[in-house]
Amino acid sequence: MMPDLNALRRLAVDLRRDMLRTIATAGSGHPGGSLSLVEILTGLFWYKLRHDPARPDWPDRDLCLLSKGHGCPALYTVLAWRGYFPKEELATLRRYPTRLQGHPERGSLPGIEMSSGSLGQGLSMANGIALADRLDQRARRIFCVMGDGELQEGQVWEAAMTSHHHRLDRVCGIVDANGLQQNGPVKEIQDIEPLADKWRAFGWHAIEIDGHDIAQVVQAYDEAETVQGKPQVVIARTVKGKGISFMENNHAWHGVAPKPDELARALKELDAQAEALAAHGK
Repeated sequence: MMPDLNALRRLAVDLRRDMLRTIATAGSGHPGGSLSLVEILTGLFWYKLRHDPARPDWPDRDLCLLSKGHGCPALYTVLAWRGYFPKEELATLRRYPTRLQGHPERGSLPGIEMSSGSLGQGLSMANGIALADRLDQRARRIFCVMGDGELQEGQVWEAAMTSHHHRLDRVCGIVDANGLQQNGPVKEIQDIEPLADKWRAFGWHAIEIDGHDIAQVVQAYDEAETVQGKPQVVIARTVKGKGISFMENNHAWHGVAPKPDELARALKELDAQAEALAAHGK
């Protein structure tokens, strides 16, 4: 059953608001690539993912592996809002001895399925879990969220070949293709296009979408679930810093926390978006 899409759009604004407050309180973090992840993660955790916050170690749960670990403020915020831990704990981001490290650490916080930070490793881990699940006759899906700059890592493509070779149709990659990495545009640092053609050449079922259109996001997840015999990848075209005018498409916001006046300006923009969505939903 399709979710209430307007409710998910309003939720995305709330998540962005809380996430920016969290990063500002910490005084450090990665807002740009976290803001671009919001609809991707919203579609997973409020629609497609089989999971239970009351049982984070449920053996048959679906998994979300955040390979682009610097985007963890988005994942932490989503997990808090889904009830994996109290929202108040978001204020401890990067403050020792917090459970909310600057990059996610498996075992420290419910809902974190892999430790990440060194890019390029998530898809290999997804493959290993899928192969183990096959041996255990466990039917669950493994979603691996990657960045487009991360696809410059050779290990990703070795893993992509492995997924295809072993026909791992329980593996679904999601590329947060926001076009920017820490030092500038991806295409100028090392061009990875054409992405969809590359993944198809590696034997994957590729779906290309607007990663901020929640309707396209959930439809892509539905389509991926119908594919048999091959892995799937959702190439989500996104905007780094999405939702905040002065952060959008600006790689300078890759790893810089907003100052108090910048946070106030950002929250004002998000309030206006929330009001517009509320008016639309009436």
